[in-house]
Amino acid sequence: MTANPAAIGDTHLADGPNGTPTAEAGLPAVELRLENARAGYRTIEVLHGIDMAIPSGAVTALLGANGAGKSTTLRTIAGLIPLRGGSLTWRGEQITKMTTTNRAKRGLMLVPDERAVFATLSVRDNLQIIAEASGHPDITPALEAFPRLQERLSQRAGSMSGGERRMLALARALLARPSVLMVDELSLGLSPKVASELFAWLGTVADAGTTVILADQYTEEALALADMVYVLHRGEITFAGTPAELGASELLAASAP
Repeated sequence: MTANPAAIGDTHLADGPNGTPTAEAGLPAVELRLENARAGYRTIEVLHGIDMAIPSGAVTALLGANGAGKSTTLRTIAGLIPLRGGSLTWRGEQITKMTTTNRAKRGLMLVPDERAVFATLSVRDNLQIIAEASGHPDITPALEAFPRLQERLSQRAGSMSGGERRMLALARALLARPSVLMVDELSLGLSPKVASELFAWLGTVADAGTTVILADQYTEEALALADMVYVLHRGEITFAGTPAELGASELLAASAP
């Protein structure tokens, strides 16, 4: 069974005139749209002409085995990897050739699977740098979201546990006030308990109106959180739809190496 991802924009999402987002007729707006996107590293093409329509203010899960193209998709949206073909639009604006910095200014924020913190700086300094850069120097929202960081403000970030560093990376992203929060492998290396806490936090972020794109192999938690699902296999989309439409697990099994 293979869904037609190009049709998702017609069946689940809605664009207004000239591609601008709309939520008419009860349909969610399109926050981001990848069309026939091709990308990769040096001579190796990883994404082979994929189509995605990311709904605004919802959680979209990118699922698939290692090497499926999940991380490459997020890095391409963030502008860290240039498109070799196809296009990317954000809220109807063509941003295919826009720099990473300008995408970040529009709120496209990626938390990579590497621990995205300054290891030699304190937790306080890690948060303050982002808060001041965003023009809102108060770090209180980050501490309210992750109370454990309050106890670690003077601690060097690199000396914290993996779960705490992940919290700090997410807290930094929160202070940047993203319009689109992309999280790569949220549960990587974390205990089930900590992973569940972070999945729950992502749900509250989406409930507050932020568009969330989550690439993860923790399928059960990701599906429970997601409003929209894309399954990738070797740089191609094998399923696009809602978690309910995903149904039986054979689609995920088909995405295994």
